[in-house]
Amino acid sequence: MNMAYFDCFNGAGGDMIVASLLDAGVDPDELRAGLSVLNVDGYELSMERVTKQGFAATRFAVALDESASQPHRHLKDILAIIAAASLPVSVADRAARIFENLAEAEAKVHGTSIEKVHFHEVGAVDAILDVVGAVLSLHLLGVRRVICSPLPTGSGTIMCDHGVMPVPAPATAELLKGVPLAKTDEVGELLTPTAAAVLTTLADEFSALPAMTIDALGYGAGTRDGQHRPNLLRVMIGRAEAEGEADAIAVLETNLDDVPPELVAHAMDRLLEEGALDVYALPIYMKKSRNGILLTVMCDFVRVSSLERIIFEETGTFGIRRHDVSRVKLRRRHESVETPFGTIRVKVGERSGVTTTSPEFEDCKAAARKHGAAVRDVMAAANLAWSKLGKA
Repeated sequence: MNMAYFDCFNGAGGDMIVASLLDAGVDPDELRAGLSVLNVDGYELSMERVTKQGFAATRFAVALDESASQPHRHLKDILAIIAAASLPVSVADRAARIFENLAEAEAKVHGTSIEKVHFHEVGAVDAILDVVGAVLSLHLLGVRRVICSPLPTGSGTIMCDHGVMPVPAPATAELLKGVPLAKTDEVGELLTPTAAAVLTTLADEFSALPAMTIDALGYGAGTRDGQHRPNLLRVMIGRAEAEGEADAIAVLETNLDDVPPELVAHAMDRLLEEGALDVYALPIYMKKSRNGILLTVMCDFVRVSSLERIIFEETGTFGIRRHDVSRVKLRRRHESVETPFGTIRVKVGERSGVTTTSPEFEDCKAAARKHGAAVRDVMAAANLAWSKLGKA
């Protein structure tokens, strides 16, 4: 599974998040094309290589046309822009959730409702492009899990539309509830509200560098110069290594007796796209012998809220049961084998001397279509190739 670790050793900005992912391998043309579907104008994107205090990095900037009017948008305006764009469903959902979380934080610190929040700076077109660009970039890299370091916020005060405010800004501080912070000797605002909203919404956990195999590194440059540290954000893209053999997850369940199977299937697809570990449905008998469906979702704890929302939206259920469970699992990795049908990835699981292998079904299906063969023949060839390598 591809994972991204954001090493925020000197804070982060929305533009720096996008820049770091570009530096890690996102195709600039793909990103431009993806952002072009947003119905906003009056800007020009800049993606360039720079040197920041002696370190090579990428800078992502949104240059605004000063002659173009950029209104102060409400949450509904931004959500409408995202909904109207032909973005991948998971990208649109996550981008919308980032702005919803930011609106909730702004509303709380200003004593108003999310509907009445004027986004000011963060409602401008550059913030929309930063947020959607960050989510879209993770999607283009195939990242399924995001981990973030503890966050340094800086110190001192900043000037914003509401006057002089302490660092971290009130909305940023609200977003950082429950998030570990890092001490820093830098003065000024190191973590912007946009970046705080992106990272706290998307991160599955905040921790030190996890065990992983790094496939790519990216450095995103900010606009200012640090006094003691370069103004850079580092991201590491790779694969989890030596996953723990035991962990805990959440299980969500609901009984459905009036939902067409097609809608249940659609809900299952959305749940998997949003990051559920597994989703399944079972036929059940409910009271008065009514036929029903038991929908079960397994997920990381950080996904509970977003997945519950999808269940409510797509099924119309009135309630969801949740319980936390412990599980043991095999340490997993992928290896490739050569077969008469081409290269096939094999998933390998190991624990306490037990080894289990399974050819990746999507690889086998694609190879079967290409060669006009049966999928089970491709799977058998992959298993045989693995066996010949002496790894069965």
